[in-house]
Amino acid sequence: MTEPATDFCWPVRVYMEDTDAGGIVFYVNYLKFMERARTEFLRQLGFDRNNIFSEQQMFVVHSVNAEYKAPARLDQLLSVEARVMQLKRTSVILRQNIYCNAELLCAGHVKLACVNRETMRPLPIPPVMHRALEQSLRTQD
Repeated sequence: MTEPATDFCWPVRVYMEDTDAGGIVFYVNYLKFMERARTEFLRQLGFDRNNIFSEQQMFVVHSVNAEYKAPARLDQLLSVEARVMQLKRTSVILRQNIYCNAELLCAGHVKLACVNRETMRPLPIPPVMHRALEQSLRTQD
């Protein structure tokens, strides 16, 4: 078993709507759990929806890598982590692992890109947000 790191973790309860007929979490719902944790992680850093989606910019998922290690089941309480792994001028990669009782269920990486809302072309991450993400990256070491 792998212990979750002392990163940002968001609790998620598995409900009936998250599972298939056998009570196992449907694979795509892990991505939804990751989305919730990312949103709350950014909120903790001081960035709500209005900061993330402005008139000029928005953040979009560029790519996702998810490895399913063990199933999550109905009524379990999960911990979904969000940890900055790499920060560039226009993008950030987060590790997004999902645990149940310290057992790694899903290992994921999500790359977010900052883009212009109209053109969908890359934009630099706003300086104040870039500094907060950079600080989060530095405090992990």
